[in-house]
Amino acid sequence: MTSCITEHERILQEIESTDTACVGPTLRSIYDDQPNAHVRFMEKLDARIRNHDREIEKMCNFHHQGFVDAITELLKVRADAEKLMVRHKSNEVIRCRIQQRNMATTGTCVQCMCRVPCRVSQHRFCQIMAENLPRLREDIKEISMSDLKDFLESIRKHSDKVGETAMRQAQQHRTFNSAMAKQTSMGHYTKPVYSLNGRTHTHNDLMMDEDAGEEDEADEEILTAQDLVDFSPVYRCLHIYTVLGDRETFENYYRKQRKKQARLVLQPQANMHETVEGYRRYFNQIVGFFVVEDHILHATRGLVTRAFTDELWNMALSKIIAVLRTHSVRHTCTIFELDNYSPIPQDFPKKLPMSQSVPQIYTQVKEFIYASLKFSESLHRSSTEIDDMLRKSTNLLLTRTLSSCLQNLIKKPHIGLTELVQIIINTTHLEQACRYLEEFITNITNVSPETVHTTRLYGLSTFKDARHAAEGEIYTKLNQKIDEFIQLADYEWGMAESDGRASGYLMDLINFLRSTFQVFTHLPGKVAQTACMSACKHLSTSLMQMLLDTELKQISMGAIQQFNLDVIQCELFASSEPVPGFQGDTLQLAFIDLRQLLDLFMVWDWSTYLADYGQPTSKYLRVNPATALALLEKMKDTSKKNNIFSGFRKNDRDKQKLIETVVKQLRRLDTNQY
Repeated sequence: MTSCITEHERILQEIESTDTACVGPTLRSIYDDQPNAHVRFMEKLDARIRNHDREIEKMCNFHHQGFVDAITELLKVRADAEKLMVRHKSNEVIRCRIQQRNMATTGTCVQCMCRVPCRVSQHRFCQIMAENLPRLREDIKEISMSDLKDFLESIRKHSDKVGETAMRQAQQHRTFNSAMAKQTSMGHYTKPVYSLNGRTHTHNDLMMDEDAGEEDEADEEILTAQDLVDFSPVYRCLHIYTVLGDRETFENYYRKQRKKQARLVLQPQANMHETVEGYRRYFNQIVGFFVVEDHILHATRGLVTRAFTDELWNMALSKIIAVLRTHSVRHTCTIFELDNYSPIPQDFPKKLPMSQSVPQIYTQVKEFIYASLKFSESLHRSSTEIDDMLRKSTNLLLTRTLSSCLQNLIKKPHIGLTELVQIIINTTHLEQACRYLEEFITNITNVSPETVHTTRLYGLSTFKDARHAAEGEIYTKLNQKIDEFIQLADYEWGMAESDGRASGYLMDLINFLRSTFQVFTHLPGKVAQTACMSACKHLSTSLMQMLLDTELKQISMGAIQQFNLDVIQCELFASSEPVPGFQGDTLQLAFIDLRQLLDLFMVWDWSTYLADYGQPTSKYLRVNPATALALLEKMKDTSKKNNIFSGFRKNDRDKQKLIETVVKQLRRLDTNQY
């Protein structure tokens, strides 16, 4: 027993006294000795550890005051501490080399012990381990994956902080480089800079700072992604999955999750455009995301690839551009939504024809030009290049942002005819303002258009397109209003005779058209005339379709007479010159088809129609045989009722045959047309 204890003492002394010798044979001698010798050795080892712990505690207590004094002295020599950093790094290198050597020694020990399983594989505990190891591996994978998910959630929440730090450092670096460039241009020589422990130095040990003399700025540490984020869950999970032969699964999962997070980061908040802080947070999140990915790219071997990060960046780039365009359009549409679409009042009785959005848009464009000029100052471009850049940027603002906003505004359902008229007036003034914007750019860049070939603003075409779209929308909405009135028509198609006055729905429609065209007096003459002519043609076509509707089976002469009274009111409206500029009876001609058709039936002048058909001087030149036949068929079906044909029944059958003859001749004419 004594010899065993002595042997254990010797083994412990050998383990404590060496850091390089292979301890494998020494440890094996314990198991090759007496049975259960390793148990007594472990007890001896635990006792030795407790003794060392007590000695360490005593030593620490004894030297505590000395430690405090040393810290105090260390603080006093803080200024000189940085000079020892290089030596400290050397010590770290030495320590790392020792660790590498110990790891190699451990590997050798493991290889020596690999022969042990062959001897113990038949024991029960070895079988239990073999059964439990697969489950333990899965448990380890699940735990490491859970840590990874927590990591992904954490960096998603804190990516804006990482991005903010990176953006601030980039700004400081740009400012520093700009200052260095200025000193170089003034003939000053500055030694290269380098970063050490978060502080920037030159080789003559002078602190370099963005603002000279501000020590607080100089003492600020330069933080990296590794300082702000704990990447150990990623490294640990990657190592575990690699060791367990499932690295590909981990890589695919990580990339898939980060791609999802990229889409979330790139999705801005709905109210981002309302404040500068909203834009700042959006960009910080994006920068933070890619700073993290860049660190993962360089700190791991293949977890992410350059192709993967490039794919994410291309996706981000297109999304950012789309977001900025969308939100810039929203910002402009706030202006339009707040417009009252009324002329700007001045001192009575004066007023400006445009509404309040025109000067606001003009001011916004000027502010955009100013901001573009400020941005160009850091690009070190010539005046000519800056002038060209400002004009092209302004063109993009006009042709994309403003044009898109105007097109969307015109299509909005709450924009009525009055608003559309005001929009046309506004675009006319905005088009005229483009000349002043060009002069404004010339004044701030001092580049004369006569000296170089300058880019012209496309505002003329932009506002012309918007104005044409508004004009087209006026025609569409005007016709829609006419359709709404037409739907109110309630004719009694079998009435014996007319009421002697026009229908109420039609008089309401004409009153609406009169008031609408009074508003159109502010429009350019051709626009108002086109709108009026379009409305009259649409009204005439709608009335004709009402007569020829296939679902309408019978029409009496009384209904024809009532319908004729309504058409007479339309003709009176057209002849009243609701919009100035029409020559003669040009506007009345919109109802000429209806007038000739109704006259033919009212007078019952079939002999003249059939005799003069096809002649350019025909009284009923605008009456198509198919149209006349369709209407006559509707009246023929009522011949047994009290209408125009009741008189024919009192006469001989020859007059009844006249109707049949007219129908046959109309059918023949209709067939010959094709």
